[in-house]
Amino acid sequence: MGIHTYFRSLNDLERIIRTPGKFKFEEHSVSAHSWKVVQYAKTLADIEELNGVPINWKKLYEITSSHDYGEIFIGDIKTPVKHSSLELRSMLQQVEEGMIRHFIEENIPEEFQGIFRRQLREGKDGSLEGLILEVADKMDQVYEAFAELQRGNTEKEFVLMYRHALIKIKNIDLHCVRYFLGHILPDIIEESQISPIDIKGITEEALAQQ
Repeated sequence: MGIHTYFRSLNDLERIIRTPGKFKFEEHSVSAHSWKVVQYAKTLADIEELNGVPINWKKLYEITSSHDYGEIFIGDIKTPVKHSSLELRSMLQQVEEGMIRHFIEENIPEEFQGIFRRQLREGKDGSLEGLILEVADKMDQVYEAFAELQRGNTEKEFVLMYRHALIKIKNIDLHCVRYFLGHILPDIIEESQISPIDIKGITEEALAQQ
């Protein structure tokens, strides 16, 4: 019982593999994904600050480092499935939030419960930090899918993941998104030239979507 139970539960995130059931050249755990999202978000927030936008760094680190903790209870559900309908997404979120709430009430000392409820909540919202989390999360999908496509993985799942993530990113109005599209994505396209899959074409089609 106590915070020890929470610390022990973090090991479970290392054993949950993203995009289950599909052939992959590289396996990625939820734990590794969360670490990368923190790194992306940190740089994205730096770009915002360089453009004069104030950042709540404490909030940013809390929501990015813990944003997928709930997958301990429900596993990694593929993005196209999770977002196939607003009703399904809402139901999954309710289940995840309910199980997190139950875990906190059963295991976390009362004086820490408010802190854990704040840190383990759904962080993707309309705040600047929530939007940065959304971009960072989708950037990792871009990079995971890109690594597979670049090596010739023809699983349709990775084309959908790459495309969906780019469409989501480009529709978020932030300085860091404009920087990603103008300076980082061109490097991705340049590197994709060695791929047998037309990543450039997939990218251009995704960016053309309204």
